Amino acid sequence: MPTVGVSRDALFAHLGRTYTDHEFDELAFEFGVELDEITSERKEATKSATVKLSKEQLSQLSDEVIYKIDVPANRYDLLCIEGISRSLKIFLGDMDAPTYKVLEKPSDEAISQMTVIKSNTDTIRPYVVSAILRDVTFDEARYQSFIELQDQLHRNLCRQRTLVAIGTHDLDEVKGPFTYDARPPKDINFVPLTHTDEGREFDGAALMEHYETEAACKHLKPYVPIIKDSPLYPVVLDSEETVLSLPPIINGSKSRITLNTKNVFIECTATDLTKANIVLDTVVAMFSEYAAVPFSVEPVTVNYVNEAKEVVNSYVTPQMYTRKETASVKFVNSLIGIDVDPEPMATLCNKVQLGPARILPGNDDEEGPIIEVTVPATRSDILHAVDIAEDIGIAHGYNNITKTVPQTCTVGREQPLNQLGDLLREEIGRGGYVEVLTHGLCSTHDNFTALKRPITAAVSLSNPANVEYEVVRTTLLPGLLKCLQHNKSMSFAGGFKLFEISDVVIPDGEHVVTETIVGARNVRKVCATYSGPTSGFEVIHGLVDRIMTLCEVAPQAD
Repeated sequence: MPTVGVSRDALFAHLGRTYTDHEFDELAFEFGVELDEITSERKEATKSATVKLSKEQLSQLSDEVIYKIDVPANRYDLLCIEGISRSLKIFLGDMDAPTYKVLEKPSDEAISQMTVIKSNTDTIRPYVVSAILRDVTFDEARYQSFIELQDQLHRNLCRQRTLVAIGTHDLDEVKGPFTYDARPPKDINFVPLTHTDEGREFDGAALMEHYETEAACKHLKPYVPIIKDSPLYPVVLDSEETVLSLPPIINGSKSRITLNTKNVFIECTATDLTKANIVLDTVVAMFSEYAAVPFSVEPVTVNYVNEAKEVVNSYVTPQMYTRKETASVKFVNSLIGIDVDPEPMATLCNKVQLGPARILPGNDDEEGPIIEVTVPATRSDILHAVDIAEDIGIAHGYNNITKTVPQTCTVGREQPLNQLGDLLREEIGRGGYVEVLTHGLCSTHDNFTALKRPITAAVSLSNPANVEYEVVRTTLLPGLLKCLQHNKSMSFAGGFKLFEISDVVIPDGEHVVTETIVGARNVRKVCATYSGPTSGFEVIHGLVDRIMTLCEVAPQAD
């Protein structure tokens, strides 16, 4: 779970309320997040095991109380103080969920155009989405939150910038229309954001080498391998060929954001268009509240052109879509363990930004009425009726759910098959055998050909990662033989005994579960090997006799 650090005083100022630490802890629990730690800059520095500061340096650090809040990994709208405070105010009923507005007509057609050179960008980072925030008012706290939100998104949804990289720019310092291209590293020359003060210019190749070796830029070193070995580097430019950014590494110095910035140009380059749109929508939703017209954003048209300069694809971003999702009222009540009528349930949806909600008639009397919720652009985590039920449970209050005794009376115990396996493991281990746990997937060659067995039916993967993971094993022997192969350095003088008790998967067209033919079934098997200076047949034979005796299987004449 991501942890977001926010100033307690700033958070309470956003909320327009004050709480004791205990009261806020309770509020966080009710909302579905967790107050993980209450700390300060000085406390963090004092307990750090890696950074040791002098008493003078510690005295200069702030004692301002910081709340570290754990938020769900899929709640990208809670990764900054703006999102947390807004969601809490809606939850408490202090404000209605905002309506995000994408302006129909941009104020400047030239600035609201992004041209993508498709043949070049397809080789490295094929997608880009953009937006413009107008008349934004920054102060120091807002500016820091703006930067921290981008860092949080880069660490989480963007997967350390491999999927999406965010670039934000002062629109008044550059000139549209903009171009997204991929060019040879030596052809990209600009002053990076890290060298603003000295004004030092680099080309793309030199900048990668610099970031790999310069200690002052070690925070950028992990991103260098993403593009370093590519023949073309992605680059965003304005109409005067000024480099805005070299994604996913660094922005240019000229378009840097300052406290005096009023108009913000946001671009997100990506290898995954869906995630790029989620990231852009999140950044816009969080900081459009500081625009002159709150919660409004100016769109950018992205045009993909081929080598003949013909437009082959075009779309407008940001999307900021709202969508409708449904769940059965009966299903929601059953899953949570409550009994709430349809209309009050629709009202609860407003507390978790799923309103307006309405009640629809069900398809049949057994199913009952359906609740239809409105999912805003910030709630990409709502994918299924279960997600709706979870949020309604939060709005209803976990502490308000009545504790009931289960209607079924059962006694838990170990599955008989697992119990047998555990008993056999103990006995075989006492015989000097070492237990191993091998992969459940293997190659067709290892499972059949290498064992000199005919290739028969097996559960196979439609898109295996490599040749070693083609089928689900039908025998445990290949895993044990591979284990021997990789342990040739072990001493075999006294014999080397291995065993495994695990499942194999056998094709089975007759196995039916919940009216769906699975086509396979699990079979628990035991396999053992002996390697040593002698054939060791009597060793393995003795193990088989012992297992049969323990399982009370009597010998039978042929």
